[in-house]
Amino acid sequence: MTTLRGTLPPGSPDYVHLPVDIPPGTRELHVSYTYDRSPGNALDIGLFDERGFEVGGTGFRGWSGGARTEFFVRADDATPGYLPGPLHPGTWHIALGPYTVAPQGLSYEVTVTLTAGEPGETPRPVYPPTRARGRGRDWYRGDCHLHSWHSDGRRTPAEIAALARAAGLDFVNSSDHNTNAAHAHWADAAGDDLLVLLGEEVTTRNGHVLALGTDPGTFVDWRYRARDQRWAHFAREIRRAGGLVVPAHPYADCVGCSWKFGFAEADAVEVWNGMWTPDDEVALAAWDGMLVASVRDGRDGRGCWLPAMGDSDAHRDPDVVGHPQTVVLAEDLTREAILDGLRAGRSYVAESRTVSLALTVTADGGGRAGIGERLAVSSDTPVTVRLEASGVPRCSVRLVTDQGVRFTGDPLPVSGAGAVEWRTTPANSAYVRAELRHETALGPAPGAMAAFTNPVFLDPM
Repeated sequence: MTTLRGTLPPGSPDYVHLPVDIPPGTRELHVSYTYDRSPGNALDIGLFDERGFEVGGTGFRGWSGGARTEFFVRADDATPGYLPGPLHPGTWHIALGPYTVAPQGLSYEVTVTLTAGEPGETPRPVYPPTRARGRGRDWYRGDCHLHSWHSDGRRTPAEIAALARAAGLDFVNSSDHNTNAAHAHWADAAGDDLLVLLGEEVTTRNGHVLALGTDPGTFVDWRYRARDQRWAHFAREIRRAGGLVVPAHPYADCVGCSWKFGFAEADAVEVWNGMWTPDDEVALAAWDGMLVASVRDGRDGRGCWLPAMGDSDAHRDPDVVGHPQTVVLAEDLTREAILDGLRAGRSYVAESRTVSLALTVTADGGGRAGIGERLAVSSDTPVTVRLEASGVPRCSVRLVTDQGVRFTGDPLPVSGAGAVEWRTTPANSAYVRAELRHETALGPAPGAMAAFTNPVFLDPM
């Protein structure tokens, strides 16, 4: 048993790596830690093996953040959040992450216990299939921001999958903080009725980002800030692994949560996270500003706008899996098709399975486009915008363009179903998107969101 003690002063590096020598014949590494939990102190922990702890290297063996006070690693097993595998001799490193440090400093004590013996056999990872039983080209419901007990969640993958099915979801994405350890534990939770995508919530000190739908076993390092000029490299790594880059809750007010890397490398952005709160309202306004900028700058093609998404970020009870959920038009219920639909913005965000929307724009004389699509007509051609909705009782409809809110309808009936139409032209509306909001007692103030769509673009010929 070895005990490592120290004190981290304010202004310490984001990560401190404590060396631990692993001799030949080690069967198990067990680590526990305590620290001064005075107000203002928070200390995360993880592990890197003999291959090193360089950012972007191959030595990662696990991360529990501040969710656990101890963990173990063996060849045949490991604490959730950590990767089983051989304990090769050499210098390993325990990573400490002083999330916040009080003015008096943060004292810590780390106890390392090594157990000798024959190593067990490392299990061969089994990953969930990339295809489920779909309905062909259809609208599929998903929640792409979920946390299990492999990071700071309290639910197992099986429990999350059961809640996803109850919420009417067709797909989910594994997104534990700064670890890929859950990837090999989702196979039994998946099924013909539930597609499981694999990923990670890359939780940096300058914001969080979803690596969505990456190849099984993909790990994305998080130990950098915007000033380090590393983010573009890791964004490319996510895409090389087949995934999407999705900044999460970009305007959240928790320490280190707001997004500071910019959106040049993003494939989509999480506008709605969990229960609708003021930071979601800010995210929606900022996203709409990006839409306006994309059409103002006169750029065309897919690369000029970011689709919006919504996810639950559910960790534990009473967090509701599938509130909200992203509903995406995809060719089938496969990893490739779902990611293609999300990337193209053929999607809307809804508070629950009961909400269904259809937004179309039809030009006089012919031509029609739906959510995430473009309608090319002459600038003065009248078009009809039609929104059909169900599952949104007493919600009001707002149609928003690059000129702002252009249409506000009366609340829908208590049945929750209805349709509205509005006329415009490409000269007056470069895009149209829809919002459905709950009634509010504050007069003209917008109510909490029930659903919103990605835009339909009107491209003047």
